[in-house]
Amino acid sequence: MRIALYEPEIAGNVGAVLRLGACLGVAVDLIEPLGFGWDDARVRRTAMDYIDHVEIVRHAGFAAFRESLSQSRLVLFTTKAEPSLYSFTFRPDDVLLFGKESAGVPAAVAQECDAKVRIPIRAEVRSMNLASAAALALGEGLRQVGALPG
Repeated sequence: MRIALYEPEIAGNVGAVLRLGACLGVAVDLIEPLGFGWDDARVRRTAMDYIDHVEIVRHAGFAAFRESLSQSRLVLFTTKAEPSLYSFTFRPDDVLLFGKESAGVPAAVAQECDAKVRIPIRAEVRSMNLASAAALALGEGLRQVGALPG
């Protein structure tokens, strides 16, 4: 399983997701352009020394990322999906895709995804923080496939 971030805008969120990947043993794909410089100190400050324990793959754009997937299923997390994270059946080689913080992913990218799921939240709020959403999604996916560490 992998996490992919589509054009992330907030360095601290990326750092937190990198730390998540290090802790749970999954690689993180970053689909450019990023909304900050890669050398932004906030990435390392949030990821801390965990950044040295995660595989990071940067892609020049969505097309390059999609080509790199081979047979893996691309699962988009979006507030616009109907199936819940908890009723979805994950596979060990799934790539969990999260859109940019301000706008998600464009319709053309959503159409390229093999599945779309949502994280159930209260109706009076719009969405969850990117890093929090990634943690919930990855935790459930790894739990389902029996791949949680420890």
